[in-house]
Amino acid sequence: MKPLSPDMFAPECPSNLTPFRIGDKWAGLVVLCLEEGPRRFTELRVPLRGVTSKVLTETLRALERDGMITRTAYDETPPRVEYELTPLGRTLFEPMEACREWAAKHLPELVAAREAYPA
Repeated sequence: MKPLSPDMFAPECPSNLTPFRIGDKWAGLVVLCLEEGPRRFTELRVPLRGVTSKVLTETLRALERDGMITRTAYDETPPRVEYELTPLGRTLFEPMEACREWAAKHLPELVAAREAYPA
């Protein structure tokens, strides 16, 4: 086996720009919540009840920065803000479905490995 190259993860590699990293818990879930259309922050909090407001805000900002969602603020009283997937954000459904299929197929192996791992 050949040694690993110190340049295998070069800083100029475009993979550093990907919006999702393995284990990013909330971004994928936010994308799924927005599948059927725009949602308000409080609507997102319902299914994502385990996320703090701070983390949800950071996740939404990161998704907006990466062009995956848009944030629309309406000039109303009280103020209303909605988040919606962009066409680019909608392209995530296919790879996310592949990950879900992998998880469904390999979940028993994953659970067994975790149970066998020493605490």
